[in-house]
Amino acid sequence: MSTTSAGPVTAAELRRRVRAAETLKAKTREMAAANALTAREAAVKAARVKEEADVAAREAAAVVLRLFDNDAELVSELLGVPAEELEREAKPVTAARAKEVIESLRARAERPRPTRARKPRANAADAASSTSGTPAPVVTADGSRADAA
Repeated sequence: MSTTSAGPVTAAELRRRVRAAETLKAKTREMAAANALTAREAAVKAARVKEEADVAAREAAAVVLRLFDNDAELVSELLGVPAEELEREAKPVTAARAKEVIESLRARAERPRPTRARKPRANAADAASSTSGTPAPVVTADGSRADAA
C-alpha cells in the first residue's frame, strides 16, 4: 500500500485510510495497556516472592544463631557472612517464631526418609548389544572403530 499516488485521492479512499490509521492506533493502545497490566502483575508477584524470601532468610538467620547459642562469630565463619549482617537479619524475628521454625526443622529431621527400591543396573555394553540386533561398534587401542562381530 503506497501513501503517495499519482492521481487525486477520492473521499472514500481518504475515509478508508483514516479508519485504518485509527484502527492501528487503537490496537497499539490496547496492546500497550495489556503490556502495562501484565508487567504490573509480574512486578507485584515478584515483590511478594521477594518479601517471602526476605522473611525466610531472616528466620533462617535467627534460627541458626539460636541453635548455635547466639555465637554470631562462629556462625559468621561457618557461613561466610559478616556477623553484623546475621545479627541485623535475625533481629526482627521473634523468639516464638524462631522456636516454631526450629520445631518444624526437628520434625522434618525426625521423619524417616523414603527409600526407593533400586533396580540392578545392567552393564552398559550388555544393554546396548541386547537391545539392538546389530553388534555394537568397538573402539580399538589406536582410536579407530571396528565391528564387534
